[in-house]
Amino acid sequence: MKTMKWIQRMGIAVLAVSVAGFFGGCAATQTAISKRNLDVQTKMSATVFLDPVAPELQTVYVQVRNTSDKELNLGGAIASAVGSHGYRIVNNPDDAHYMLQASVLQVGKMDPSAAQAALAGGYGGALEGGALGVAAAAASNNNNASSYGGFGLLGAIVGTVANSAVKDVTYTMITDLQISERTSEGVTVQQQTDTNMAQGTSTRVTQQTASVSQWKRYRTRIVSTANKVNLDFKDAQPELEHGLIRSVSGIF
Repeated sequence: MKTMKWIQRMGIAVLAVSVAGFFGGCAATQTAISKRNLDVQTKMSATVFLDPVAPELQTVYVQVRNTSDKELNLGGAIASAVGSHGYRIVNNPDDAHYMLQASVLQVGKMDPSAAQAALAGGYGGALEGGALGVAAAAASNNNNASSYGGFGLLGAIVGTVANSAVKDVTYTMITDLQISERTSEGVTVQQQTDTNMAQGTSTRVTQQTASVSQWKRYRTRIVSTANKVNLDFKDAQPELEHGLIRSVSGIF
């Protein structure tokens, strides 16, 4: 009788391991199938409309800064894309009717919800650098695990191994964009800037400046995402760059 009960328990345990491995494999397989193709999306936090101007005023000064930790090739490519729309790229801002200034703030793996939050924050919005990803843990029945001598844990390990080989990866590029348009002769822009700066741990310094400018400013944030199973950055980078280039040049 004892032998028969032991065989029954072993059979149930093996079945439990098989089921756990099966469902773990199913989840991994579903991710591998649904995320097998590279999905690249580029979104702008706010639409920018530029008034049409005469051909002689279609001049643009381009300045691209990269403050992320990735090597990117954007400045020349953005200038070429804008130039392909009939605009002349100039090296001196004094000769430009438009100034295009872009700053790449962050490039790397990011949870899609964090990327959406960065987009919603708009130009100059805070970036949540700490909590970019979310891990989930599965609960198991402790009684069953102990009853079968740890086979429940073994089943969990089988599922974990299956899932670890298949990762749903999203890379994100966040860029703040400012476009300045020179005003017509005789038109000036009243500009006021309020700045709050931290000084130490308990002091804040507030500054206010007012000036007259010849430039109208337009600001927006562009967030590009690339998603695919087991995606490497070397495969995501050119697509992220192309998405940003198309989005920026499309304004002109």
